Amino acid sequence: MELAVAIVLFTVGAIVVYDSYRLGSKWGSDGPQSGYFPFYIGLLICISSIINFVQAWLARAGSSEAFVLWGPFKLVLTVLVPAVVYVLGVKYLGLYVASAIYIAIFMAWLGKYSWLKSVVVGLAVNASFFLMFEVWFKVPLFKGDLDPLRFLGY
Repeated sequence: MELAVAIVLFTVGAIVVYDSYRLGSKWGSDGPQSGYFPFYIGLLICISSIINFVQAWLARAGSSEAFVLWGPFKLVLTVLVPAVVYVLGVKYLGLYVASAIYIAIFMAWLGKYSWLKSVVVGLAVNASFFLMFEVWFKVPLFKGDLDPLRFLGY
């Protein structure tokens, strides 16, 4: 699995390097061109991926253990599945409402906080984000297809 991840990350890095070079990855007369910093980030990703690939290749010779056991995989799923549901929730409910629900459920479920405290924190955090972005910075964030905050006039 480490070999596959190294190959995927190298591919991502190579795409970044290629596209950054296409945009201009040199230092121009007025400073760095638009692809300058992404080019070097992509290059670091490629180099790191090669190092990981070589280390995984050398380590796999004597290894026959399973990639992941059920216990740790179950822990990963307890975070991954709600995160996928959250992303779907953002599409329909928007960032603010979906994030409030996500925070409240995670606090109550994984953090073992009371539902009252979880809901209050989820609402308070997202109300402060709403004020910061929508009111003070005047930067509208995605409200979702259903736009449950339409009644606020934003």
